[in-house]
Amino acid sequence: MKIGILGTGNIGKTLVRELSEAGHEVKVANSRGPETIERELLSSGARAVTTAEALADVEVVILSIPLNRIPDVAAQVVALPEDTVVIDTSNYYPFRDDRIEAIESGQVESLWVAEQLGRPIAKAWNAIGSASLAKKGKPAGTAGRIAIPIAADRARDREVTMALVNDTGVDAFDAGTLADSWRQQPGAPVYCTDLTFKEVGPALQSAERYRLAKRRDLSVAIIQERLGDGTTNPDEDWGVRLVRAINM
Repeated sequence: MKIGILGTGNIGKTLVRELSEAGHEVKVANSRGPETIERELLSSGARAVTTAEALADVEVVILSIPLNRIPDVAAQVVALPEDTVVIDTSNYYPFRDDRIEAIESGQVESLWVAEQLGRPIAKAWNAIGSASLAKKGKPAGTAGRIAIPIAADRARDREVTMALVNDTGVDAFDAGTLADSWRQQPGAPVYCTDLTFKEVGPALQSAERYRLAKRRDLSVAIIQERLGDGTTNPDEDWGVRLVRAINM
């Protein structure tokens, strides 16, 4: 497929590599310009382009940018053809994104994103740590393969997103609609806990919405105390142990 990826953070970089290696035609852009994108990231065939070029003539757009920067690209994304699949990977973290009153008042993060963009989206790759996505991917059918939830309202969005997730070395679990995607937000039992396909369903069902923000903020506080700033991602083992202890 023809895919445009916005963002070259830890998740974005892995998606560029994995989807390129899977044979997709990938263009990648960041906010600083194509000349700042590492050449190594393009070794599997992806092309560094501007944001406008990344959104042009593609079937799928993946937004791998902080949630508070979603409004910055809204005007360009809303102009995409209706059948373009837009996948958002973001999560709300108040210490980074500033306080968003609608989400604080209970709006589901994915619905807030769709509202900002003015179009349907799918939600994927938000519930796996960047280190796990980069290091723990396995071929389909491998025992113990990690599974992650995806949410979407449109059938095409769901079908395409699930196929692409599987191309990145993890199983895709259909978690339902965007309205239900609070079950995969930070603080939920499925969030960054590296579960298998059989484990994801029960974890989604066990989520308790009123506990999510408290658990999310507790994880951040511990990471800040241990790693210094809260923006450094924990490794794939320590981070999983931490969130399993807090979220499950």
